[in-house]
Amino acid sequence: MSLQPDSTAVAAPSPGGDGLAGSPPGSGAVRCAGLTYRFGEHTAVDHVDLQITPGETFGLLGPNGAGKTTTIRMLTTLLKPMAGTVSVFGTDAAAYPMRVRRMIGYVPQLLSADAALTGLENVELFGRLFDVPRKLRAERVEGALAAMGLTEAARRLVKTYSGGMIRRLELAQALVSAPRLLVLDEPTVGLDPIARSGVWEFIDRLRESAPITVLMTTHYMDEADTYCDRVSLMHAGSIRATGTPGMLKAMLGAGATLDDVFRHYTGGTLDGDSEKGSIRDVRRARRTARRLG
Repeated sequence: MSLQPDSTAVAAPSPGGDGLAGSPPGSGAVRCAGLTYRFGEHTAVDHVDLQITPGETFGLLGPNGAGKTTTIRMLTTLLKPMAGTVSVFGTDAAAYPMRVRRMIGYVPQLLSADAALTGLENVELFGRLFDVPRKLRAERVEGALAAMGLTEAARRLVKTYSGGMIRRLELAQALVSAPRLLVLDEPTVGLDPIARSGVWEFIDRLRESAPITVLMTTHYMDEADTYCDRVSLMHAGSIRATGTPGMLKAMLGAGATLDDVFRHYTGGTLDGDSEKGSIRDVRRARRTARRLG
């Protein structure tokens, strides 16, 4: 069973491509131009310009409240930009959200797996939600579970899974539609070092077997340094620097680490308030970390 990205299942973009001046359709995996979003008077994402090349693993880094998750929600069509544009493989995400959804797999920061269902049932559910054709669905579900090493555990209830298994199941859910773009929002949050390494081993194997583009956020700078081809540092809603981890470290001088780069561009804190969340959001995030721990 192959999990090759399914480009044939996506309708062709309309004339005019992604709506970005001077950019032909399909010219990049992700293109953001002047992307902006506000919560009341608070600007969470402030005229962000971003380009991701097909096939690369790209890290969007920054402290809590920098605007990363809001940017991802616009890219994945969960929020509509208030200004600017975002396109995925040449398709405008605001104008054609269903086309974009068929091209992406999304692993959110908070738990998306249902503990009362089996692993198989969870992935089947996502196959239906992502409109995987019925004649392909069983094969896709089986392949996604196998790719994440969950075939033997597929018929067990998710409430019996370990934290690492749950994260791999959520990756299987995201892969069942054979996406061209995989979006990972804090994919290893709350996991111990062994489970973190296991998740990344599976992602690496996936990238070796299929030409997939990965966009990730993480607070673990070692993950970004090891797995990302390029990263952007985001702070207070704006992109402050973009480049390869090696290039960004070299700019600070010999011996600099990606942690040093992070502190240089963000002020050295993982806290922030540019994305206002409720106490309910905080509690949900803490429950997620406890569940995965």
